[in-house]
Amino acid sequence: MDESEDLTQLDPRYKTMMQLIAAIVAVALLVGASIAEFAIPGWTGIVWAPAALVVAYLVFYLPMRRYATRGYSLVEERLRVVRGVLFHSDTVVPFGRVQHIDVGQGPLERGFGLATLTVHTAGSHNASVSLPGLAHEDAIAMREEIRAAIRRDTQ
Repeated sequence: MDESEDLTQLDPRYKTMMQLIAAIVAVALLVGASIAEFAIPGWTGIVWAPAALVVAYLVFYLPMRRYATRGYSLVEERLRVVRGVLFHSDTVVPFGRVQHIDVGQGPLERGFGLATLTVHTAGSHNASVSLPGLAHEDAIAMREEIRAAIRRDTQ
């Protein structure tokens, strides 16, 4: 596998969506920290300070880092998906192994105009590969491109 192969970045709206998800988790964390802060008399800031650092990390740094480490390429009749901050994953799916393809949208993805492309393959190990953070139109175009390549191979 050519490591220098150019990867396509995910849609920039995906960063914002990940930050919103992290902010929802952060609110829950801050509520818990506030309750703990008021339950511990005389120790002002002992819970809030670490919680604020964790919240800043979760909301501002981690989504940007996750976005920067994700990418994909769709060339030579194969889909390559790269991701991972701590654990790096580089998955290649040849179109000849594809069984079916899904394009899904959750409520937040729909609100941001994004979609997740899921490619289901033959076999049991890593039988599906998901690629979140695509513009909905791009996900549909990729699905059609993969379907067309499969049709060419089977005819």
